[in-house]
Amino acid sequence: MAPRARPDSPVRELIPADPDLDRLRAAAAGCHGCDLWAQATQTVFGEGAAGADVMLVGEQPGDAEDLAGRPFVGPAGRLLDQALAEAGIDRDRAHVTNAVKHFKWVRRGKVRLHQKPTAAEVHACRPWLEAELAVVRPRVLVCLGATAAQALLGPSFRVTRQRGELLDSDLAPKVLATVHPSSILRAPDAEARELAYKGFVADLVRVAEATGDRG
Repeated sequence: MAPRARPDSPVRELIPADPDLDRLRAAAAGCHGCDLWAQATQTVFGEGAAGADVMLVGEQPGDAEDLAGRPFVGPAGRLLDQALAEAGIDRDRAHVTNAVKHFKWVRRGKVRLHQKPTAAEVHACRPWLEAELAVVRPRVLVCLGATAAQALLGPSFRVTRQRGELLDSDLAPKVLATVHPSSILRAPDAEARELAYKGFVADLVRVAEATGDRG
């Protein structure tokens, strides 16, 4: 028996006709396409200009992002900013977003701890990501971590096997997958963090070279 096709996401109906980033952001603000909106503070949509050379996609907003309404403004975002600068990529000229637009969390005492979104939640949010890609049209699409990579490149994709490779894709002229900056922060000691960080910067240097930002 053939596998049953997954039904299309209800979010598809929310995508405005002839969208731009402002229209998409306004439409996403009221998104109830999955249950994650109910315990999130707000939708955290992508940030950056249409026509950006580089589009970076993470997993989902964290606690700081949920409160601020902006992607990558917490500890992982600060590490990303540092790595982008070292690689020669101006964040202000990039577009930064997530595969899932609401913060999924579980409470531990006073702390809201991140929970990985399910495949169904990632699928529900995919139309927003597809619409962002269609508007931004980056030269290089960067998947930060396994959730983003599998959301865009398929469930069989493994960052551990293909990180740092510039791949041809229908999504953008080049796609590269690397680790999520939060994984660097979770490294067990300073030496491991430094090694992971250097590898992350090296991946972003390849992105900068692909856009012509480095000689």
